[in-house]
Amino acid sequence: MEQRQLGRSGLRVSRTALGTMSWGRDTDADEAANLLLAFLEAGGTLIDTADVYNDGLSEEILGSLLGDTIPRHDLVLATKAVARRTEGPFGGGASRGALLTALHDSLRRLNTDHIDLWQLHAWDSSTPIEETLAALDTAVTSGKVRYTGISNYSGWQTATAAARQHALHSPAPLISTQVEYSLLERGVEREVIPAATHHGLGLLPWAPLGRGVLTGKYRNGTPADSRGASPHYAPYVEHHRTERTARIVQAVATAADGLGTSPLAVALAWVRDRPLVVAPVIGARDTAQLAGILAAEDLTLPPAIRAALDDVSAIELSYPERPLP
Repeated sequence: MEQRQLGRSGLRVSRTALGTMSWGRDTDADEAANLLLAFLEAGGTLIDTADVYNDGLSEEILGSLLGDTIPRHDLVLATKAVARRTEGPFGGGASRGALLTALHDSLRRLNTDHIDLWQLHAWDSSTPIEETLAALDTAVTSGKVRYTGISNYSGWQTATAAARQHALHSPAPLISTQVEYSLLERGVEREVIPAATHHGLGLLPWAPLGRGVLTGKYRNGTPADSRGASPHYAPYVEHHRTERTARIVQAVATAADGLGTSPLAVALAWVRDRPLVVAPVIGARDTAQLAGILAAEDLTLPPAIRAALDDVSAIELSYPERPLP
């Protein structure tokens, strides 16, 4: 698997990341071990989790696999903080106390002494950004975190955090932003991607398969074994089941037929090779799903097909994103 530079840093990661949001809910510890081993065997290195995924079970399962099953140095380990975990003054948010408490707990669950990429899971409007960034500096200078990033930040939030870090001469500059990005969700092209480009942040798209909709599995209904059929994930999937989506999914299926591959491979190849994208985060629940995802590694979309998909999924830009004539 190709290795790519993450943002304006020396950190190199696999161009596909393994997400673990289902670990501890739909994916048990044994299947998680199989997934991780298969991913590493294929050349994958970047593993993404978060402190709130399934009440910390995702981190715990991943931590149980480090050492005996998987050498720690074979992974680029990424996790997140900020989301509310517990009640109390330090149970969530981006205050100094909450962040450093979350870091301590993540290190314990992950069974490691450092995190390679620690990401702010969301903007916290109740905490001064200077306090949040100072906590990142503390985490890096302590040796407990190697690199820092953000997730789900808007364009102005991305620019504000990166610019303030620069002004403060931070020892922990942001190197990445993780946002939803796919053929079905291109809104980040308006302001987030320009801000990330300007400040040297690499893009880690989550839900690169349109929350599963771009695989085509929902074209004729909702499969009983799909996330769309589960009470927990049904609203997550329904968000992208619209008339516009149907047109894009049909275009992806047509492209896949012409190329002799799967709609999944086409959709993943499209986002993986977009400007600024470093590694889409894929959320395979089992090794069968992972095999289909890894098959996309050999696919590069022809320019004509890429242009057709760009057109059918294009978003409207207006002032000020689109300059006045």
